[in-house]
Amino acid sequence: MTDTRRRVKVYTLNEDRQWDDRGTGHVSSGYVERLKGMSLLVRAESDGSLLLESKINPNTAYQKQQDTLIVWSEAENYDLALSFQEKAGCDEIWEKICQVQGKDPSVDITQELVDESEEERFDDMSSPGLELPPCELGHLEELAELVASSLPSPLRREKLALAVENEGYIRKLLELFRQCEDLENTDGLHHLYEIVKGIFLLNRTALFEVMFSEECIMDVIGCLEHDPALDGLPRRHRDFLTKTARFKEVIPIGDPELRAKIHQTYRVQYIQDMVLPTPSVFEENMLSTLHSFIFFNKVEIVGMLQDDEKFLTDLFAQLTDEATDDDKRHELVNFLKEFCAFSQTLQPQNRDTFFKTLSNMGILPALEVILVSGMDDVQVRGAATDIFSYLVEYNPSMVREFIMQESQQNDDDILLINLIIEHMICDSDPELGGAVQLMGLLRTLVDPENMMATANKTEKTEFLSFFYKHCMHVLSAPLLANTTDDKPSRGCFMFVMNTHTVNHLPVSPPDDFQTSQLLALILELLTFCVEHHTYHIKNYIINKDILRRVLVLTASQHAFLALCALRFMRRIIGLKDEFYNRYIMKNFLFEPVVKAFLNNGARYNLMNSAIIEMFEYVRVEDVKSLTAHIVENYWKSLEDVDYVQTFKGLKLRYEQQRERQDNPKLDSMRSILRNHRFRRDARTLDDDEEMWFNADEEELEDCEAVVPPSDNKITKACGGAGENEDLMDPISKFMERKKRRSQGKNSSSLSGRQSPSFKLSFSGSTTKTSLSSPPASLRPGSPGSGAKGSPPTAATVTTKVGRITRLVSTGTWVVFIRAQQKTFQM
Repeated sequence: MTDTRRRVKVYTLNEDRQWDDRGTGHVSSGYVERLKGMSLLVRAESDGSLLLESKINPNTAYQKQQDTLIVWSEAENYDLALSFQEKAGCDEIWEKICQVQGKDPSVDITQELVDESEEERFDDMSSPGLELPPCELGHLEELAELVASSLPSPLRREKLALAVENEGYIRKLLELFRQCEDLENTDGLHHLYEIVKGIFLLNRTALFEVMFSEECIMDVIGCLEHDPALDGLPRRHRDFLTKTARFKEVIPIGDPELRAKIHQTYRVQYIQDMVLPTPSVFEENMLSTLHSFIFFNKVEIVGMLQDDEKFLTDLFAQLTDEATDDDKRHELVNFLKEFCAFSQTLQPQNRDTFFKTLSNMGILPALEVILVSGMDDVQVRGAATDIFSYLVEYNPSMVREFIMQESQQNDDDILLINLIIEHMICDSDPELGGAVQLMGLLRTLVDPENMMATANKTEKTEFLSFFYKHCMHVLSAPLLANTTDDKPSRGCFMFVMNTHTVNHLPVSPPDDFQTSQLLALILELLTFCVEHHTYHIKNYIINKDILRRVLVLTASQHAFLALCALRFMRRIIGLKDEFYNRYIMKNFLFEPVVKAFLNNGARYNLMNSAIIEMFEYVRVEDVKSLTAHIVENYWKSLEDVDYVQTFKGLKLRYEQQRERQDNPKLDSMRSILRNHRFRRDARTLDDDEEMWFNADEEELEDCEAVVPPSDNKITKACGGAGENEDLMDPISKFMERKKRRSQGKNSSSLSGRQSPSFKLSFSGSTTKTSLSSPPASLRPGSPGSGAKGSPPTAATVTTKVGRITRLVSTGTWVVFIRAQQKTFQM
């Protein structure tokens, strides 16, 4: 048997009950040895890969919907659908499925859907098909009870659906509805509401196709107007659809099938959103076929419009034509917005094709025309913003490439991105809803994370260079205009970007809320640039003195704006960049921060916490240049703040820095001491030796040196007796203290170990140190010592360290005199 290949799309139903597009290919049927049976095969039209291989199971329920859909379930939560391009292809595959299952191809479902218990299923299978009462006014109550009783059982629902479908019952019911309305039969209308609502819950495509046909859909909506819960006050859905809602054909649609599909989709969407009552948890899944009906209708509409080149050509030609009047352009823009919104139902592969088509047709140049010509129309600007957001979210690189290309031909004033910035600045909404949306889009465009780098070019470098050269001055203009003095501008900001801007700048009272909101949005974007851009934003901030202007806003009466200014400075400090630090110190930019802190007083609020956290960061991270700058210039203003230790900690850091600067040798000694207290070879110190070192170091002070015990006498060459007396005085004091402590703890802590004793004497230029024996484990030649039974060797050691350590390689003990360079003979 020869298999005819038909073009189809493969869909799967996800957890959110939405259809996911798995690809487009050609379907065939044939015997698959691995599956041991006839199967459906779909191979991708792009590369021939296998999209679907599904065995036609004799017990699987296949459904045929809308003449071009075949839907079935292969597992409990795995639904599949084939959407055919042509009805003939769908009919052919349907015949093959029915042939395998031994069914008549005229049916729309090949198997009964059963989920009941075995007992219930046996009872229903043994009973004849469901018989409906006569479709007459006197039997409406009986029919309503039958529908309500059938809904809980899947098998009874299926039998009811087949009975309603086979007997043409829906059209008969709608005829009764018209009679009840003419007779004002309220009870009959209430029964019809329950019956039609129940038919929706049968979840059957064949019934929907009848109900949503042109001749039936308005009567179906009429039945759903008479909800018994409304106490005889029906809703007027038909009046809205026929009198209020108007279909505007902005570009003539020549295809009557497309026009009918658009009407049907709008009305069905209205039924789902407005007419049907909100489904319960148990009814939600009963409307899955209704969701699928709308979804596939939208996919079909977008595809038909996308394939109509004449339609799209006329659309963009009228959008960009200067002769197009404002009302017409308004309708065109709204249509394009709705068209893009429909595309969101498409899967990524189809959406990619859709936006490529729009890009080739010139949607971005059309947006420029819309923004320039529609500055006075809030609705046009809003629709243009939505269209631009669809494009940026779909492919920001495509938008960036267009922006850079047009800069070679147009002035900065009419660049698309500058028009977007201008649109953001001129947002007349008191809450700046459009400005917030546009700021998010600008942030996406300047985000390096979604910029591509290829072998030939780097998008990040090129676009950021372009943005800072052509656009940053437009973005920062409101900020610069409002911070010309030492406090936020007392009047409205006015600046000229192009001929359109002057007429649209908001005229605001001093330091008003709307202007403050706008400045906060701009600061948010600049803060993002500080975090993610490198030298571009650094050069701009330093050359334009942006930080000083921003800090003027710390005096704003709006706390959120002052906090935005602080956040901006905090991000700069957090980079720990000395270029930024020198700029801050040179211009004394901590002064407005300190002023804001003092003006805030003792109030415990976000302003207080944010400023303290900034100074705490400088202290903890030990940013030396900023620490010195703060203490030297602002200590007198901050020294009385004692409810936190931040400022006293900064002063301490500063004093330590000064001490190291005054004595650079001391600084290097501390570094060596901190990082290399002990020199050890591969052999590990035993526990006694480790405890001995720990016990000594607990008593160390900054000005003391420790002379550990040894059996050796050390002769040191010194510069002079007076100098040595000053040098060794703290050592002598420490040794006396150490001796007294050791004697007091001799019996308990040392457990019989002899405490070391120290004798220091000075003779001319020589210092002699006598040491009693250390613990046995530390003596040269004993276990754990540096030498195995050998006497200490002589060595000459030059050091700058102020503590003691052991030369493990020689088994010798060396005295290190802090902050002095001496030579010891051992």
